[in-house]
Amino acid sequence: AICHGPWTLIETGKLKGKRMTSYHSIKTDLINAGVDWVDEEVVVDHGLVTSRQPGDLPAFCAKMIEEIEEGKHQTR
Repeated sequence: AICHGPWTLIETGKLKGKRMTSYHSIKTDLINAGVDWVDEEVVVDHGLVTSRQPGDLPAFCAKMIEEIEEGKHQTR
């Protein structure tokens, strides 16, 4: 999920304790959902890949390819 995409994941109720990033304007909403929010180009937490903005697309796409190549991750 990139930019405002992580916002839609709040409704899952499964973000508590996840390490994520996003566009800065939704930082507070993610923190309120229990996310450990960080300001980094790309963040991975058990296969969930997040990035901040369109400028992060090269890093986001590279990480997505890496994660897909790794295959299924263990769930917690």
